[in-house]
Order: sequence, then structure tokens, then C-alpha cells
Amino acid sequence: MAKTKQELMQEVEQVLDTLRVGIAMHAGNVELIDIEEETGKVSVRLTGSCVGCPMSDLTLKAGIEETLRELIPEITEVVNVI
Repeated sequence: MAKTKQELMQEVEQVLDTLRVGIAMHAGNVELIDIEEETGKVSVRLTGSCVGCPMSDLTLKAGIEETLRELIPEITEVVNVI
């Protein structure tokens, strides 16, 4: 049985809670904005010192996206919305 959007949102939030610890060490944060359940695309907003940081793309793709895809198979992509 496929997970509902609410179930996916809860799972993603749990993973993001863990990742936020490391991001906060650099005075940044990440907010979950939306999940497209049909495509597995997660929209987040990087905030704090992540805004404008040259490493934010690496944080987004190699940190957040890679971890979410590894732990939640339904997730296919993570994008930053401004």
C-alpha cells in the first residue's frame, strides 16, 4: 500500500529534524514546504546562513536529498524554493 502525503510529510520531517542539528551548527535551517506524492519531489526552503551560501547546493543535494532518498525510497528529488 502506498504511503499517503501526510505519512510522507511526517517521515521527511523526522529525517529533517536529524539533519537540522548539523545545519544549525552553521546558523542555517531547512523548512519542509511540500511533497508531490506522484513524483516523490520534495520542496524545501533553506533559511538562515544557508541563504546565499556557496555551499547550499551541496547541502541540498549531497546532504538533504541523498539522505532522504536513502531513508525514504519514495523520495526522488529535493529542490529549494525561494
